[in-house]
Amino acid sequence: MVFLNGMKRIAADIICFLYVSQLSVFRERKDMITSTSNQQIKNIVQLAKKGKARREQDVFLVEGLRMYQEAPKERIVKTYVSESFYKKEKRILSDEKIEIVEDRVFASASDTMTPQGVLSIVRQYHYEKKDFWKKEQPFFLVLENLQDPGNLGTIFRTAEGAGVDGIFLSRDCVDLYNPKVIRSTMGSVYRMPFLYVDSAEETVESLKEQGVRVFAAHLKGRQSYDQENYTSACAFLIGNEGNGLTEQLASHADCYVKIPMEGKVESLNAAMAAGILMYEVNRQRRNAEK
Repeated sequence: MVFLNGMKRIAADIICFLYVSQLSVFRERKDMITSTSNQQIKNIVQLAKKGKARREQDVFLVEGLRMYQEAPKERIVKTYVSESFYKKEKRILSDEKIEIVEDRVFASASDTMTPQGVLSIVRQYHYEKKDFWKKEQPFFLVLENLQDPGNLGTIFRTAEGAGVDGIFLSRDCVDLYNPKVIRSTMGSVYRMPFLYVDSAEETVESLKEQGVRVFAAHLKGRQSYDQENYTSACAFLIGNEGNGLTEQLASHADCYVKIPMEGKVESLNAAMAAGILMYEVNRQRRNAEK
């Protein structure tokens, strides 16, 4: 009799557990976004496609686990996760503002071919020139009319690694908050100060007035890039992928430098060239500290 009573209690506990589990699943399912017509999903699609929508809402999109984990939590407006991601990884979701989305619907809103299952809306950054001056001998980039999202994102990522203090961009550069740019930054967008400027020429003159020596990566450069001294305050001008710097902006530089080429190659990819120059500055400054 005691054995039967014990079995009944165990059976009752199991039934209760299954009921609570099913209730939890039902609640999750009830709250889940299951339609591509959902207004939030439509908004995500607009934010991915249109810079105007991003500017009006003052936000941008980030996708992937790494981008979610590195995003400053106070800047996250809301996070969307696929149903399958939530079931596997909900323990790592530290953000309370989470929406669960049916896998099919999440895939339709994602900007990637193979979505990882997590996407966040993040508030945009608004830097001022004073945010760039953190060191006694700062190092800047001035980018003119860069159009390739991958190039811009890679430059941001490399700039953080090389110790650049800030990046100025002409207004005709590709939108930094384009999802393809954001992916290429690999998180550096959260940490690298930047500023779009109406006049790159005026920005360069302003830097020069503050003691910054300005170098232009230019085919007319007489000196190789590694023959100049970059240990004092300096800036590099980097031009458009196809056309390089305009003569108008290049004429404001203090010095032209070139990257020596072998074979029949005339120039390098903008991000590659910028990376070579940035790490030469980094190398010289590290050696100067020894």
